[in-house]
Amino acid sequence: MTASSPLLALRAALLTHLAGDTALVALMGGRLRLYDEPPRGVAPVYALFGPSEVSDDSVDGARRHRHAFALTVFAKPGSARSALEAAERIAGSLDAADLSPSGHTLVLLRLKSLTSLRDERTGEARATLSFEAVTEVAA
Repeated sequence: MTASSPLLALRAALLTHLAGDTALVALMGGRLRLYDEPPRGVAPVYALFGPSEVSDDSVDGARRHRHAFALTVFAKPGSARSALEAAERIAGSLDAADLSPSGHTLVLLRLKSLTSLRDERTGEARATLSFEAVTEVAA
């Protein structure tokens, strides 16, 4: 995908918005820690972009894209609450966010679900937010 891809534009807008959320930044240890890949040597709390899917959702001559994507927040050891607090903060911050994806207009962004689980092998707790979004290519 090119730099004008709807997925990359939406991700960049999410990063910009969430980096400005001082309460979220505090929960993550002083800076936004939202990554594409698991970071090496970084202790939680941090989040990863999870699976994403973008599909054509064009209507009435408007070029639109429907996004399904996840963000997974990893908890401090022994504190599932740390992941849940950060996940809830992300959800709240994005609920009424006025995002401006470059080259696109955000039509819809909504949280579909928030799940919490503990990895049976490692004991690591995490919370996953699943979102739905619709973007339209700017005219």
